Amino acid sequence: MAEAYILINCEIGSEEDVITALKAIDGIKEVHGTFGAYDILAKIESSQVEDLRETITWKIRKIDKIRSTLTLMGIEGQS
Repeated sequence: MAEAYILINCEIGSEEDVITALKAIDGIKEVHGTFGAYDILAKIESSQVEDLRETITWKIRKIDKIRSTLTLMGIEGQS
């Protein structure tokens, strides 16, 4: 199972809208608003790493009001 954690910066005041949009994406397992340098933390899982890349690039990063993301890919066997 491939997994990634995505740290997200969004426009001020748009956190709830972005969280709602993220929850509608297949493969998103968790979404949390956060304090600090990033506004939102999302966890995504898939059976294939390529599916993660596609979802992150073409679905998550295209959500209106997301300004930037930082993706942390999990290392299989180290969980």
